[in-house]
Amino acid sequence: MVFIICLVIGLITAFVGSMFGLGGGIILIPTLLMVSSFLDSFAWVTPQSIVGISLIAMIVTALSSTLAYAKGKRVDYKTGLLFLTGSIPGGAIGSWLNQFVDSKSFLLYFGVLMIVISLLFFIKKDRAPKKEFTGNEKGVRTYELYGQTYRYRVPILGAFLLSLIVGTLSGLFGIGGGSIMVPAMILLFGFPAHVATATSMFMIFFVSIAGASTHIALGHIAWEYVLFFIPGAWFGGKLGAKVNQLLPGKILEWGLRVILIFIGLRMIFQGLS
Repeated sequence: MVFIICLVIGLITAFVGSMFGLGGGIILIPTLLMVSSFLDSFAWVTPQSIVGISLIAMIVTALSSTLAYAKGKRVDYKTGLLFLTGSIPGGAIGSWLNQFVDSKSFLLYFGVLMIVISLLFFIKKDRAPKKEFTGNEKGVRTYELYGQTYRYRVPILGAFLLSLIVGTLSGLFGIGGGSIMVPAMILLFGFPAHVATATSMFMIFFVSIAGASTHIALGHIAWEYVLFFIPGAWFGGKLGAKVNQLLPGKILEWGLRVILIFIGLRMIFQGLS
């Protein structure tokens, strides 16, 4: 029974996380906490064990979905590696800062942050002046999706600073950076939604390895239960990536809005309770 529940949780969280480039941990952790309050067979769940399980599951989800996205040539590897230069050290900084922040307060603040980000998607993109690229400029990335050509350029310093801030927030709030990074890539740099989600999963793979390594060293991984989540994480990641490539960018953006608002409200509720 425990295996089936873990398999289903892993499948659903990986599917949603892969489809929107969030990683899945942001859904898996609260789900496990909720299940543990109802079922005695999940009494083994602790904050340390579920974070460890989440990170291991996200490695599998991110690898599975990245391989699927790679076949569709949606991953911007060069920019993804550039973002990693800031997000990995940022995650370490945020994890260190976490000890100085009251848990209720940071849940509340994070919830407000998620809702603010979701509201930014309602800003009309054509109202702001936007630089047009011909594709001949140095560093400009070009993607052809659904018969439309997308061009964008990511400044090195801007990418580092953004990823450092996002990595710090991710480590501080103990949650995957995809929920912040995907909207930032779309809104600030003009990424197509499909490329943003695919590149986010590519980054989450490496960031999750770094985080999981720490928890493995600290002995926080409940390996006998981790194995139950891996099949669901693998197939959920692949399925989410395939569905992502079938949906228009506008639908993905609306789905991301809904997910971010849901996450924000849940965090605020937990912070106030």
